Amino acid sequence: MLYDGGKILTGLGVFLAAALLPFWHNAVAGKKPRPEPKLVTTETRCVQPKDVMRASHMALLDRWRDEVVRQGVRTTTTADGRVLEMSLTNGCLTCHPNKKEFCDACHNYLAVTPYCWQCHVERKEKAS
Repeated sequence: MLYDGGKILTGLGVFLAAALLPFWHNAVAGKKPRPEPKLVTTETRCVQPKDVMRASHMALLDRWRDEVVRQGVRTTTTADGRVLEMSLTNGCLTCHPNKKEFCDACHNYLAVTPYCWQCHVERKEKAS
């Protein structure tokens, strides 16, 4: 026999309800539509394929930072043979010049605050 079985079952029920609350909330509230960052470039190729860049661009930028700052390596060769400057300002931002419409679109959606702009100066947005 279970002593205090009612209390134990009540406690389990409260625990399960609390543990499953985020899943219920997402099911009821629905998902926000994925952001579509605006590309303002005529370039058709990025450093890596789009799915790789979406998933791991921060790891790439961290690796570039370490190679440039700590080892003095300034260029990289892509899989298709292009030689590119490893630079946020002179590399990435040439194809993605509008931080607000490109970078911030996804970073705000995911509620992340990258530390790129602690060292890099944000370009002024061009008036359209």
